[in-house]
Amino acid sequence: MQIQLLGGFAVRLGPQALPPGTPKQQTVLAMLACNAGQLVSVEQLVDELWSDNPPPSAIPNVRTYAANLRRGLEAMFPDRDVLIRARNGYRLEVECSDVDLCAFRAEVIEARRLLSADEHEAVRLVSRALARWRGPMLAGTALGPGLSAQVAAATEDRLLATELYGELQVRLGHYDEALPVLRELLTMHPLREPAHLLLMRALHLGGDAAGAVAAYTAARRTLREQLNVEPGEELQRLYRSISRQDARSRRSGATGALGRESAVADDQESRLLSYLPRTVPDFVGRADAVEHLLSMTLRAGEQNCAVHLVDGMAGSGKTTLAVHVANRLTDRFPDAQLFIDLKGHDPAETLDSPVALATLLRQLGTPAGRIPPDPGDRLDRWRRDLAGRKVIIVLDNAADAAQIRPLLPTAPGSLVIVTSRRRISGLDVDPPVSLPLLKPAEGVALLASTAGAERVAAEPEAAVAVVQSCGHLPLAIRLAGSRLAHRPNWRVADLATLLASKVRRLDHLTSGDRSVAGAFAASYASLDEPAQRLFRLLSVHPGDEFGLLAASALAGLSLDETADVLDALLDSHLIEELTVGRYRMHDLIRQYANDLSNRVDQASVRRAALADLLDLMLHISFPVADNLEVGRTGIHVSLGSARRPDLVEMQYDAAEKWLETERFNMVMLVGRAHDWDFHQETWQLARILWRFLYTRGCYDDIVMTNRQGLAAAETIGDEKAMAVMHNYLASAYLRTGNYPGALAHVDKAVEICERRGDRINHARYQANLVAIYWLLGEPEKAVTTGLHRMRKGTISEIHETATHLPNLGLSLALLGRYDEALRVHRLHLYLGRQLGSQFHILNALGHIGAVKCRMGQYDVAVRALRTALVMRQRTGHRYAEPEVRNDLGVALRGLGRTGEAVREHETPGEWQPMPVNPTWRRRP
Repeated sequence: MQIQLLGGFAVRLGPQALPPGTPKQQTVLAMLACNAGQLVSVEQLVDELWSDNPPPSAIPNVRTYAANLRRGLEAMFPDRDVLIRARNGYRLEVECSDVDLCAFRAEVIEARRLLSADEHEAVRLVSRALARWRGPMLAGTALGPGLSAQVAAATEDRLLATELYGELQVRLGHYDEALPVLRELLTMHPLREPAHLLLMRALHLGGDAAGAVAAYTAARRTLREQLNVEPGEELQRLYRSISRQDARSRRSGATGALGRESAVADDQESRLLSYLPRTVPDFVGRADAVEHLLSMTLRAGEQNCAVHLVDGMAGSGKTTLAVHVANRLTDRFPDAQLFIDLKGHDPAETLDSPVALATLLRQLGTPAGRIPPDPGDRLDRWRRDLAGRKVIIVLDNAADAAQIRPLLPTAPGSLVIVTSRRRISGLDVDPPVSLPLLKPAEGVALLASTAGAERVAAEPEAAVAVVQSCGHLPLAIRLAGSRLAHRPNWRVADLATLLASKVRRLDHLTSGDRSVAGAFAASYASLDEPAQRLFRLLSVHPGDEFGLLAASALAGLSLDETADVLDALLDSHLIEELTVGRYRMHDLIRQYANDLSNRVDQASVRRAALADLLDLMLHISFPVADNLEVGRTGIHVSLGSARRPDLVEMQYDAAEKWLETERFNMVMLVGRAHDWDFHQETWQLARILWRFLYTRGCYDDIVMTNRQGLAAAETIGDEKAMAVMHNYLASAYLRTGNYPGALAHVDKAVEICERRGDRINHARYQANLVAIYWLLGEPEKAVTTGLHRMRKGTISEIHETATHLPNLGLSLALLGRYDEALRVHRLHLYLGRQLGSQFHILNALGHIGAVKCRMGQYDVAVRALRTALVMRQRTGHRYAEPEVRNDLGVALRGLGRTGEAVREHETPGEWQPMPVNPTWRRRP
């Protein structure tokens, strides 16, 4: 049987042809043929036939068309089923060679594979593939959205194959063969720069330098007229080389050009934003997958964003493949190469899209303070920053389409490679590349590259046995080969015997995902007892990365002893060293360690390890938080003596850098403490982390940790802790614009303090309501609450709640009560001087100037506002600077100093939300 798509649509068996049927029946058959061997759902067929408004009878009609096709095919092939109904759709069961489109693509892929090995065979294959085109694809067939996309993709494949044919003929010196093909291609598609480049090379190498220069001139004119762009660097470089008259000058000029090009490339690479993990030096196999991804990327071109999905079982090498392909394409995407682990393998740790966007923006060079807290604004910033750039983005360990979709660029020119252990549907992209197990020959090659080619070649049967015991899984083969490489006196047969004699290991190696655990067991069995114990207890740690201090706390060993044990784990490839003293455990190995620990270690041992880790993290992070809050952390959190004082001793600067490195782990540790019923430690760690997270704009983390802290406090009935958690949850809600949520939590905190008779905290939390009412646009409530707080509060309470005064003054000014507003701001200025707080002083001066401006007292306003600006610049408090400059501009206009006013209005400032309350304020 032959199915012709490349030209007029037809299905033939020798001289016999399938009756065409109705136009819609032809469309159904075309959809099935374009997806030969794959299930096409009824819904897809309905969308193809009636893309806008399908009739109520659409599904029965589709089934009728399919039934008619089945009868026609049964008449042609009475001995086998060709059209198969499966689940909610249909599949055309034919060989790839039976469909001219499939055969065309297979021949081109094989030709690309042979580029460096057999150019003559490659050109023969491409020529045969191009000969399959008898005209436009599916000519005369009604096309819906799906078939239109198929036609567009196949047409681009044809153009790429034509360029490949021209390139091969130029390589082989057959310039006369290449020229007519390239000229015909450029006549129909004059904007294809690769074809222009090949045409110039063919003319130049064929001895027609003048023709090559004329070809360049024509290409330049076309590109400038139609796209308003100059030819690419390769075209220009070739033109400059051809233009030189003397052959010796050309050669030296080419050398100089290459030297300059190399220098530019080195300079660009030094500035390259590359976050790709190190690629393996011994990448083997996956030739079809690599070629497919490369060709699909080329086919997408620069006018589209290429998105590739790579899925497969755990340990099948998805990440390795993605990184390998990404490194192959860095020249085409030179602006940045980004990489992020989305942790989709574990629902408890999966990164939300906004969190992932923050990481990607940081990799792209966006400062943390410029990353918007609102998810929608963050998404807009991501897409805006990507526009106009050529970037590779590897999204590793994705969970589902909902997680990925916001991360995909909308502008053309970038490449996205997504890996996942799950099959992802719901994205309008090409079908995924699903990685199978390695073929036997590939597995042996991988073993040889890891353990030594000579050793493996000397014992081929034993090597095959090792690969079979590893289940042909790349991760297992690598671990087995590494074990062999570190034992130079072993034969390959020794390793094969070891794997064969371990029943449990064999069970794991031959039972789906557990085969990874079986491969890990070989390395684990070689460790001594301290290393085995630490390996198991590392699973108590909630993060993928960990430091020497955390490992020492978990193990109960000294730093030196822990370092020695970690070296043993490194040698066994059970962990990876990221930097000096910092390590990473692959998620699959960590899961194996967790399962092993649950079987070997008592629950009390695991709880004790987590308790020691929590105690260490609390004691190291407390001084950092207390310094950031100027001694206020101790109001809520009181810690006893550290269990491991030898690990806690750390200078402040080092501790803050350590906390920055451990931030993600600390956030995850709050969740781990909550899950394991360490209730006191849960809310305490959430409270300690608050200021650190707040100053870095990590509001999502504040919400998550303080919710867990609140649940823990409620479990143990600690009302004071509950009020604290409510208050700090409100701070994050306020920063993310969830003012009703902030109000609800502060109301809870106030209610608890009223019930407990806690006057100080009641005053502090009630003062926070002033800020919330102001932001909610309810100045009357803000004024009523603020004035009540001032009348009822003691002097110490007013000192404690100094920061509510600006919001009270602003609310009074908004209501036109300027004299009262001035009194409040002056009281704020007085308290700021009493407290020695530059922040309160400059804030009060700015607000006094704003009120004076509105009262028409411009001279006084200018003095106060200029003083506030000078203090902000001197202290680094850029809070609300744009508002201060705006007020200053208004005051200067009032004085008739228009030029100065314009300068103030046009001077940019660093916008920040206004300050809100005493416990949420920045460090003065």
